[in-house]
Amino acid sequence: MNDRFVLISGCSGGGKSTLLAELHARGYPVVEEPGRRIIADELASSGTALPWVDAPAFLRRAIDVALKDMATAKAHAGWVFFDRGLVDAASALEALTGETVLRPICAARRYHRRVFVTPPWPEIYVTDTERRHGFEAAAAEYHRLVQTFPMLGYDVIDLPKISPSARADFVLTTLGSGGASTA
Repeated sequence: MNDRFVLISGCSGGGKSTLLAELHARGYPVVEEPGRRIIADELASSGTALPWVDAPAFLRRAIDVALKDMATAKAHAGWVFFDRGLVDAASALEALTGETVLRPICAARRYHRRVFVTPPWPEIYVTDTERRHGFEAAAAEYHRLVQTFPMLGYDVIDLPKISPSARADFVLTTLGSGGASTA
C-alpha cells in the first residue's frame, strides 16, 4: 500500500475534478483523471479508444495510464491526490467484459486505505464532449465502485455535498497529518 497516494473516486459529475483543483491550489500534487486525458488524445488524433466507440480498448488504456501515473507519482513527497485511478479502470473493464483483471492488477498496486468517493449529485451533474453518459449510468458506476473498494480492502468515505473548499478541508482533516503540501 502507498499511504501517500489518495484516491478520489465515485460518481461521474460529482465534483471530483473540482475538489482536486482545490487541493492543487493548496499546493498538493494531483494526478488528472486518466479517462479524460485519453479521450482528449483520442479525439485529437481521430482514435477509437473512446468509451462510446471501443470501451474495452479505452479501459485497457486507462489501466496503462493509471499504472504509469502511480510510478510517476512516487517522485512526490507527501500526499498525492488521484482523480480516479487503477481500481476505477480495472473494475469497469471487469464489469464490461467479465475478464478477471481487478484483483490481479490491483492487489499489489494500492492507494491509501481510505478512498474518498463523490456520491451521485444530480444538481451539479452535467454532460460535455468528454462525458457523454447520462446521470443514471454515472449513479450505477458509483454503486459498482462503492461495492468494489471494500472487496479490495479499502475504507470508502463518502464526500459530503458541500463546497469544494469545505470538501478539501474534510479530506485533509480525515487523513490527518503526514502529508503536508509542498506550498
